[in-house]
Amino acid sequence: MCLITFALDKHPRYKLVLAANRDEFFNRPTQPMHFWEEHPDLLAGKDLQAGGTWMGFNQQGKFVAITNYRDMASIKESAPSRGHLTAGFLLSPFSAADYMTEVEREGHKYNGFNLLTADSSGFYYYSNYDGSPKRLSEGIYGLSNHLLDTPWVKVTKSKRHLNELLVQDIITTDQLQSMMFDMETVSEDQLPDTGIGAEWEKLLSSMFIKTDFDYGTRCSSAVLMDYEGNLTVQEVTYNSQQEVLSDKHYSLKLDQPFGSDCY
Repeated sequence: MCLITFALDKHPRYKLVLAANRDEFFNRPTQPMHFWEEHPDLLAGKDLQAGGTWMGFNQQGKFVAITNYRDMASIKESAPSRGHLTAGFLLSPFSAADYMTEVEREGHKYNGFNLLTADSSGFYYYSNYDGSPKRLSEGIYGLSNHLLDTPWVKVTKSKRHLNELLVQDIITTDQLQSMMFDMETVSEDQLPDTGIGAEWEKLLSSMFIKTDFDYGTRCSSAVLMDYEGNLTVQEVTYNSQQEVLSDKHYSLKLDQPFGSDCY
C-alpha cells in the first residue's frame, strides 16, 4: 500500500475502520484480493512478480499491511522483496508481537518499509527507519511512504476525512472508498523531498494517484471489523484511466478479533 488510514477503538460498533490505496506500475502482474488456492484461509492480493502481498488477512485473526519508505538515496538493488514480510506473517506460527521482533532482527536487509501486523496479541507498527516495534493504542493513524503519522498533506487529509465518518452510527465500505478517491495534489511548498524530484513529488502528493506514466493507484481497500471479529472487506481495482476493473466484497468471522486489546 502507499496510503493507509485507520481508526482503532474509536467507534462504538467497529473496533477497526481502515481505508487504503495501493499505488504501483500498471504493467506489474498482480492478482486482486482473493482466497489463495494453496492457503485457502488466507485472503489477500498477490504480487505475481515477487510472490508477496500488500495487505491481507487470515481466518485465524491475523491482519498485515505494508508501505514502502521512500528514500531513493538508500536503495539496495539486491534487497529481498518487502512483500514477503506480509505473506510471511500470515503464514507463520508467530503472534504479531513475536513476528515484529523477528522482523526487527532482519529489517536491515530490506529497502525501507513500514509494516503493520495485528492479531489477538495487539496491533503493531514497525519501520526499519524508526527503532523498535510499537504496540498501537486507541487512536486514528495515517501511514504513507514515510513514518507513521508523518504530517504529509495526504496523510493528515485522510485522517481528517476518516474522523468525520466516525461520528456516524453505521459506516459503509462504499463511504471509505469514496473518501480515498481524491486526486487533489498539493502546492509545491507543501511537498516532501524524498529524492524523486519535484514533478514526481507533486504527482504522488494526492491520496489517489493519477499520472501519464503508467503508474497510479491500482486498488483501494476498505475494511470494517466489529468487536466480535466480524470482518468486512471491499477491494476496488482500477486501470490506468481510473475505470473500475473489479469490485470485490468479502465477509469473514475471524476465530479471534485483532486490535489494540487482547480478547
